[in-house]
Amino acid sequence: MRLRHIEVFHAIMQAGTITGAAQILHISQPAVTKVLQHCELQLGLPLFNRVRGKLYPTPEAQRLRLEIDKLNKDLVSIRRLASNLRTGEFELLRLVSTPALGISVLPSAIAQWCAAYPNARCTLATHHTREIISALLLNEADLALSLHDPCYPGIVAEPLAAGMMMALCPLNSPEGAVGGALKVADIRTPLIAIAEGDPLGNLVMGAFESEDLHPQSRITVQTYQLARSLVEAGAGMTVVDPFTAAAADHTRVRVRALEPSVPVQLYLLTAVSSPPAQSARRLVKFLGETARASLATVGV
Repeated sequence: MRLRHIEVFHAIMQAGTITGAAQILHISQPAVTKVLQHCELQLGLPLFNRVRGKLYPTPEAQRLRLEIDKLNKDLVSIRRLASNLRTGEFELLRLVSTPALGISVLPSAIAQWCAAYPNARCTLATHHTREIISALLLNEADLALSLHDPCYPGIVAEPLAAGMMMALCPLNSPEGAVGGALKVADIRTPLIAIAEGDPLGNLVMGAFESEDLHPQSRITVQTYQLARSLVEAGAGMTVVDPFTAAAADHTRVRVRALEPSVPVQLYLLTAVSSPPAQSARRLVKFLGETARASLATVGV
């Protein structure tokens, strides 16, 4: 029996007539009759006895019904799953990001996504890029955000937004007294540095080295959020990603572009073996829009 035969058989068993089965299936009566005749021809036995316009199942049909009822329940489940996959409802997405993006980009994007898809669910975690790669490859995460393309086998990096590293300067510092681009050669305030090994921190140091400069640094931190907080407290100046810069307290900090500029990109990271589903792509859309809106607030 083909799937269409099974659908028609089940509808006739429910309705007891060709007319009723046609209404259940939203097709014409001749179409129901044609499918039933074709099914009986293929099986080589009658499935219903016709008595004054009603169809009564044969003993063979009653035996088939037991198995077909089980199959019909499975078909209903399949249709429900297909609908959920289309709408993204009830699917759990596992998203990981670096700490800076977890504070700056994720909250607004997730809020918009939840409002648009009330039944969607997700788990959020923050890790550094090395741990993110491991989570993706071990199938412990579906999507990840990073400001660094790890160029790692089995990982796909898709750019979502592009900006520049920004200098954060206390308002009472020489660098914070004026606006505009800040030349690295004009920096006098001690620099709050990012720990050695950070890809973006290395790019910033490269900008200083290109000018044959070696900035003073008494404080080294692990995260951009901590660097920003220290600048807001007046402990020095720093250079951070534009998303962290967008959240700076402008009553205490001036945000300035760095010269020479240090480009930075926001990447969506996924595993080659697990490309994003349609529901995940909907979340990615909100992440990209939120990131680009954040960049606009710092003039990037």
